[in-house]
Amino acid sequence: MDPDPVAINLSPIDLYAECVQKLYALKSADQRRDRVLGFAKLTVAAITLLLAFWFLHHPATVEFLAVPIAVYIALAIAHENVIRSVRRRTRSIEFYNRGIARLEDRWAGRGETGERFLDALHPYARDLDVFGRASLFQLLSTARTRAGEETLAAWLLSAAPVGEALERQTAIRDLTQRLTFRENLFLLGETVRTGVHPEALTAWGEHPPHFPSQVTRIVTSLLALCWIASLAAWGIWGLGWLAALTTLLNLGWSRQLSARLDAAAGAVEDATKDLQLLSGVLALLEQEPFAAPKLLTLQAALKTGSVAPSAAIRRLSRTVEYLNHRHNLFFRPLDRVTFLSAHLLFAAERWQQKFGPQIRAWLAAVGELEALTSLSAYAYEHPGDTFPTFINSSAAPGALFDAEALAHPLLPSHTCVRNDFKLGDGLQLVILSGPNMAGKSTFIRAIGLNAVLAQCGAPVRAARLRLSSLQVAASICILDSLSGGVSRFYAEIQKLKRIADLTQDRTPVLFLLDELLSGTNSHDRLAGTEFIVRSFIDRGALGIVSTHDLALARIPDEVGSRAINCHFEDRLEDSRLVFDYKLKPGIVQTSNALQLMKSIGLNIAP
Repeated sequence: MDPDPVAINLSPIDLYAECVQKLYALKSADQRRDRVLGFAKLTVAAITLLLAFWFLHHPATVEFLAVPIAVYIALAIAHENVIRSVRRRTRSIEFYNRGIARLEDRWAGRGETGERFLDALHPYARDLDVFGRASLFQLLSTARTRAGEETLAAWLLSAAPVGEALERQTAIRDLTQRLTFRENLFLLGETVRTGVHPEALTAWGEHPPHFPSQVTRIVTSLLALCWIASLAAWGIWGLGWLAALTTLLNLGWSRQLSARLDAAAGAVEDATKDLQLLSGVLALLEQEPFAAPKLLTLQAALKTGSVAPSAAIRRLSRTVEYLNHRHNLFFRPLDRVTFLSAHLLFAAERWQQKFGPQIRAWLAAVGELEALTSLSAYAYEHPGDTFPTFINSSAAPGALFDAEALAHPLLPSHTCVRNDFKLGDGLQLVILSGPNMAGKSTFIRAIGLNAVLAQCGAPVRAARLRLSSLQVAASICILDSLSGGVSRFYAEIQKLKRIADLTQDRTPVLFLLDELLSGTNSHDRLAGTEFIVRSFIDRGALGIVSTHDLALARIPDEVGSRAINCHFEDRLEDSRLVFDYKLKPGIVQTSNALQLMKSIGLNIAP
């Protein structure tokens, strides 16, 4: 709904709450009208029945029965409009309540997790919680179609070129204040999970038709006309034998076509689920007065013919809706002799030949629009987050990640602790030490997730972020495999080998390693870690390695000025461990393992 002009100056959560309050009031008014109209319909229906009974004895004035019937029809139309309004208000309330849940950090577990996009071999997806419950994807995605979900997932899995990321930033800024547009987009679907399957629809659009021959179509049409004519001949001239003969002929032709008809109809039905949703998204994209060049380009991509894509999809949707009646038991006998489903398939395939090659571009435009809309909702709801700045690699050679007041984007913005952090300009490696629960892993993930957000065009949880193009790679969440016979240590070194392969590329790697090589002894761990990080930084990579093993703190002494030590620490206050989660220079001087063990009742002997 459109907020009052005064509400434009409200914070996102206050604006959402105001919209919910107004929508509840409007919904209550609609529900009262619903009850009144429902009662009125029953009253008019009762009056109509009484009048009909009276007119049975006074047929001369039966035409007056049209009056209550007309009133009932008018009431029914008005009632249906009110019911639709109630449903729309309910969906709008859900839209704003979801926004409030995100702003109040109650979003985890709500919405799509994107787990189907999780690839165990991806350089960072599992380690940085990009997908899954309480993941970055679940926080960001407001997509209504699978095309939108797939586009957003692809953006989170692969860094965009700098020019593309900057174009997305401009588009997101354009969409950020378009609250009504986002609401209308949400209203298109009845459920979070959607039925538009991009791969199936695209494959069907580009597949050769099952009935390419014009002769087959002409014969089928002529036989249907002949059967209808034979019925007329039977009724007028009593030529029953002609009707019987034509019926047998048509049944034979139907049997001849049945295999191809079933295959063609099945392909159409599997590929064209929930087309109304796709049509609605396309219509919004076609009509919205955008200003950003990228959004205008998406609109221009749809204007390739005289028929708007939304109108073309609606036309196909109607054809498929009629085609679905072929499963009706009462419809089948008539279909065998009139070939109604065949004619609907012919119409669908004519549509396929005209518009099928354009479906891929339409879905790509829809996917990009929904991905940008998801990121714009995040930008609107997190006004304190900023868009990053990308450095020109030719003017400033070398990798860079320079952040001020950086924090984890999945933590509540009002409680997360912010830290400055910089890699680049000669510094390539940070060895991060600290006690348990001090925030090392969270900080490493914060660096990685903000780099991912930056390179997909989104705002980041930082006061300022400057970076070059980077390949993010992480080894944080390493899982062994009992069924595959793979230990945690072996799984970890396989992951490190994949990161090493990435460092061979031209784009520098930002590596994030948590408790590296913890599955081996201290001597091998130090030697292996030093060898790995030295090989990475020799190839121009930047990175951070967290550790409990203070022996690894000697690595900067061996590497030189390209590496430093930093740490998180804790302190004991009133027999309680207190963490400030602030990054400090140097090596940690405290340890809390024994205190933590005692705090849960494990009494350690002195």
